[in-house]
Amino acid sequence: MPLPLPARLLAALLLAFGLLAGPAYAQSGLIQNAAARRVLSLNGSWNYIIDPYENGFYDYRREAFDQSKTGKGGYYDNQKPSSAQETELIEYDFDKSATLQVPGDWNSQDAKLLYYEGTIWYKKSFTLKPQPGKRYFLYFGAVNYEAHVYLNGKKLGMHRGGFTPIQYEITDRLSASGDNFVVVKADNTRHADAVPTINTDWWNYGGLTRDVYVAETPGTFIKDYEVQLAKDAPTTLAGYVQLSGGGRAGQTVTLNIAEAGIRQTVKTDTAGRATFRFSAKKLQLWSPQSPHRYAVSLSSGGDEVQDKIGFRTIQTRGQDILLNGKSTFLRGISIHDENPLIPGRARGEGDLRMLLTWAKELGCNYVRLAHYPHNELMLRLADEMGLLVWAEVPVYWTIAWENPATYQNAETQLSDLISMGKNRASIIIWSVGNETPLSAPRLKFMTSLVKKARALDDTRLVAAALELHREGTSIHVDDPLGEYLDLTSFNEYAGWYMGSLDEVATYRFDIKYNKPVVISEMGGSALGGYHGDAHTRWTEEYQAALYQNQFKMLSGIPGLRGMTPWILTDFRATRRQHPVYQNGFNRKGLISNTGQKKKAFFVLQEFYRQQARKYGEK
Repeated sequence: MPLPLPARLLAALLLAFGLLAGPAYAQSGLIQNAAARRVLSLNGSWNYIIDPYENGFYDYRREAFDQSKTGKGGYYDNQKPSSAQETELIEYDFDKSATLQVPGDWNSQDAKLLYYEGTIWYKKSFTLKPQPGKRYFLYFGAVNYEAHVYLNGKKLGMHRGGFTPIQYEITDRLSASGDNFVVVKADNTRHADAVPTINTDWWNYGGLTRDVYVAETPGTFIKDYEVQLAKDAPTTLAGYVQLSGGGRAGQTVTLNIAEAGIRQTVKTDTAGRATFRFSAKKLQLWSPQSPHRYAVSLSSGGDEVQDKIGFRTIQTRGQDILLNGKSTFLRGISIHDENPLIPGRARGEGDLRMLLTWAKELGCNYVRLAHYPHNELMLRLADEMGLLVWAEVPVYWTIAWENPATYQNAETQLSDLISMGKNRASIIIWSVGNETPLSAPRLKFMTSLVKKARALDDTRLVAAALELHREGTSIHVDDPLGEYLDLTSFNEYAGWYMGSLDEVATYRFDIKYNKPVVISEMGGSALGGYHGDAHTRWTEEYQAALYQNQFKMLSGIPGLRGMTPWILTDFRATRRQHPVYQNGFNRKGLISNTGQKKKAFFVLQEFYRQQARKYGEK
């Protein structure tokens, strides 16, 4: 923890922020690969009620209905008249209300909600009759930002964090008749002590933005697992399996990778956990050039779960990044979880595959999924398509560094991200933040996250976008956080926010750390289709010239081993107000919001061709 606090005070703070598991907010740990289970999809039309005054949550004394003695009175009751005469006073009706599509944000589905920040209630009825010996889990891929979840009028819990999964066991809460309804209070209000904080540079899309489903499992089942190559041991497969349910001790767990001729059995301990470590010399390693994945089966008792997993190693040596022991250059691009063609959060596989296909066309072997955890499906597609991944948590700009609850929120989001992505070969970097200003409390906060990431996963690199400062033509990279990281990564906007276009090639970097350098952001804006000379801002020609000058400047960094220019596509950003050139969009994309490739796209594409040839990765 960043600050020492008495245990009782700290617990009270965490409970107040919904960050400590207590009776009202108990969330069972995330199920690994939950979508591979038998699932009942709850995607589609959900009725919704806009509630800016939170009438459905608080009474007129501003006391929460779900904290009252009866727990009744809120919109989550989904109350209906007891007679046809409707003599009772009921001031809402979900079934007669309009609908929103899930997954999807509310901002892009209704013009009146474009800038709305606040509470919206969602309701969905579904039929599911619980079967003996089975367990059921309600799963949300993401709800932005604060979610209060109710099933059949009873509260399941509350979750804060707009980009990580939410899961509750509902086995004992399902109706015996099979008729059920789920209600979610989704609130995307920004808060100074939240993660991310009030001030960001992307659209604050609210709502149920990713898949919703109910997953079914046996009574005792494989809840979690990790199957990866061991750190610094490229021929050793290591990991664990964790069972959930009764009778977990002494159970046989079988790992089967038929294609590789691997079949191993292990026994669980008293906590239902089984670990393994054995030689696996004949595995074909995963890489962007050959993204081979194995069909992996894990079974125990009457349960079996299957996954597709690639195996590779990643490490640094001096200023080199070694993938499977070979030096590589990370030819990357930054990506937001947003479809530029149909405004809004990416809704599913089609949107996500389109973004990664564009990255591949650009010549990328690597993407930075900024500035928050992306859809789990995005990680699986990166595995399939052969794209290395920088995965990040939204510790962005000015976080409340000295607030223990803020730190715990950030750590929880990091833990959930690592849990979600630990079996994905594509992920090579966990990033703990972006452009965070220097201070002693910030350093303690960030180094605590670095330690947490390493404790949870020692097989990947840990990074962050560091701070830098300029003196004349010298750019100094000496952020003390860099000492604790595996890479020296930083954002620099020479030629856009820093100096003129002609000055770019004159800058020189003074980098304190002898580590691989990966430029996490660079670039400038261009309005797609707007042309002029190379010194006229907002033109495609200016953006293209900026990239060309950047390459000249960056070639002077001996340890340069990769970059993720900002950004693949134009994206919505409330801060971007110019009525002609921006109009609510960040225009740094290499592809416009109409799908047009700008001139800089082809400049970067050619640079990446040269780098691929240089590193023997044609």
